[in-house]
Amino acid sequence: MTNSRMNPKVDEYLSKSKKWKEEYEKLRNIVLDCELTEEFKWMHPCYTFENKNIVLIHGFKEYCAFLFHKGALLKDPNGILIQQTENVQAARQIRFTNVQEIVEMEPILKAYINEAIEIEKAGMKVNMNTDIIIPEELQIKFDEIPELKTAFEALTPGRQRAYVFYFSGAKQAKTRASRVEKYIQQILDGKGLND
Repeated sequence: MTNSRMNPKVDEYLSKSKKWKEEYEKLRNIVLDCELTEEFKWMHPCYTFENKNIVLIHGFKEYCAFLFHKGALLKDPNGILIQQTENVQAARQIRFTNVQEIVEMEPILKAYINEAIEIEKAGMKVNMNTDIIIPEELQIKFDEIPELKTAFEALTPGRQRAYVFYFSGAKQAKTRASRVEKYIQQILDGKGLND
């Protein structure tokens, strides 16, 4: 590992880390040994191969993790990849709760990183399920306000899915209708759920 491949923004991120500092540093060293480019994206250390995202380091209250951007394509012979939620299609995590776990898994982690690099070199893509089932409450608004449907269809597929998951997530029709109502203007403005 050479210091010239270390990104100053990641240095700053690590220096400010409180909970997972030692684990982050060990994960960083493992990734840099795999000849990836260190970047800082989405407020986290992200490692790329020829400008393609391979793996990201991030932490939560209960664990820190490697997030493989195309983890769904990895073979996972050790059964350690985790799909964060049922809606996550491509990414997979490997979670850690202490630095000793990371040290013990280093050869396995490097094998997964190298496989992820090979997947990127081969140009493989995750087949995304792009089918979106429009909830009835949103369809009613599309019928009432045609420009709403036009604006919704102009959103990126990810933004469309985020809205549909959020609207559909309510158990009661009344709640679904109020969620749709609340976001009509934001959709008309061409904005996503979290913009």
